[in-house]
Amino acid sequence: MADPHAPPYRRLLLCVDFGEDADTVCARAVQLAETHHAELCLLHVVEHIPIDSAGEFLGPAQADIHEDMLRSAESRLQRVAERFGLEQARCLVSAGYTRQEIVEHAAALDCDLIVVGSHGRHGLALLLGSTASAILQGARCDVLAVRV
Repeated sequence: MADPHAPPYRRLLLCVDFGEDADTVCARAVQLAETHHAELCLLHVVEHIPIDSAGEFLGPAQADIHEDMLRSAESRLQRVAERFGLEQARCLVSAGYTRQEIVEHAAALDCDLIVVGSHGRHGLALLLGSTASAILQGARCDVLAVRV
């Protein structure tokens, strides 16, 4: 049973992976945001980073691919926001390590709940493995893993 004295959530970070179950996770986050009259921020992390194993930035062709991936993700995230009536929501696309980006964005945005899917084939595919552990250990706020 929920604690009736717990403060409502004010700002939620919805992690969108564009997988086949993403709509289920999005719907749950929207429901929570509406229930708590909270702001909802959407985040997608592009995991491809154009560096080689020595940490050197790769050439222009790789950089172009990376920029294309970021632009594509921004467009897709905006379409998700529109589909759920979230045209005014903050939509963020970041590049890096998924768990690190999620934790850092949640802290920077002062979120009090992170909403993620419990499994998927893309992006957050291994979420309930080491990634979920890292998010739970690293986050300064609550984390909801929506089972899909």
